[in-house]
Amino acid sequence: MSLFVNLLVRNSFSNLRLITPCRNFHVTQVKNLYSPTALGIDGYLQTRKKAKEQFQSFSDKFRSKMTEFVEDSKNMIFTEDLKNMVHLAEPTDLQLVLNMIKKFNSQNTEFRFGSFVFGPVVMRMFHFLDAPKEALECFHDKTNEGFFDQLVSYHILLDLLYSHEMYDEMYAVFEKAQQKQINMTKFPKYSVVLILAACYKQNTPQSLEYASKLWSDMTNSGTIPVRRACTYFAALALKQGAPHIALESISTQKQHYVTIRNIKAIALADIGRVSDTLPILRGVLQIDSPLQKDKHTFFAETIQRVKDAVEKFDNKDIKKEFNDIEKALKDRGLIENKALDQILNSEIAMPKPTDMRLGQNVSQNKRMPFGLRQKKRIV
Repeated sequence: MSLFVNLLVRNSFSNLRLITPCRNFHVTQVKNLYSPTALGIDGYLQTRKKAKEQFQSFSDKFRSKMTEFVEDSKNMIFTEDLKNMVHLAEPTDLQLVLNMIKKFNSQNTEFRFGSFVFGPVVMRMFHFLDAPKEALECFHDKTNEGFFDQLVSYHILLDLLYSHEMYDEMYAVFEKAQQKQINMTKFPKYSVVLILAACYKQNTPQSLEYASKLWSDMTNSGTIPVRRACTYFAALALKQGAPHIALESISTQKQHYVTIRNIKAIALADIGRVSDTLPILRGVLQIDSPLQKDKHTFFAETIQRVKDAVEKFDNKDIKKEFNDIEKALKDRGLIENKALDQILNSEIAMPKPTDMRLGQNVSQNKRMPFGLRQKKRIV
């Protein structure tokens, strides 16, 4: 199946991924948080397509040869061998790939002169083949120590585990990332988003406790979480009946974001500060314009939560003011028939960082003397 058809199917059917074994294919339902482009999987597919074209007539022979090399202690697995196998791999090849990685990583590094970084590429392979169990086995294998020491590898693995609701396994992977502190980072921002997404999905007192501890550690260290992390934590707090935590967690975020605005209105309503919700609702009426492309809106569930709080407050003036605002919001089409949960779990697309490129020698330029690196930038 060509890459074009693969991408066409993926774009045509929401949350579907095409997996293409050698002689047939099947489609699996996968709800990932990050887009294929954000994870670098689109780049992996392009290289995979080239590898399949290159090995079209002798891929089975290559597999047999690699199987022999793995079993014979005299033979080595070279960088190109592993690189080709990772891009040719089908579900039936996963055990061979696992064996090749183990042997490759245990070989004497003095014979390895390339700087190809395998961790992210291998994780993209596991992600594409929808193989979370094999990915975890490879990740936790002590023989492969250091193989996945890249923040991107953790990011891709966590997204794969998230799609299979393997939340407990996610905690173990995240804690390992914190212990290693790759690039001197204890709170990798994309991994934090995924672990808080897992807490939100679990929606238990224990998950709120875990998220609160993580949040406290981050703020105490001066780490500022990205907006999606804030909204996951705040929304979890709302679900667990802790609106005061939700308000505190979004305090550093700008209100013009739809999720932040809705969370703030719900949290204030839930703690009984009804009068403080009305300026927030009225605020979008003051900035709304017929010429404005992106309207500032509220979700229907938010309006209902505020309405319930108004009824409970039982104040005629507050009730009248709310009714007037609600009518104005409806008349201007500023109430969306969407749920906060739907927006929170929407796919995240983002530009690919430099170190997420496929088949790159990411450390090559960093190892150059500073003067040469500067010269290279100028050229």
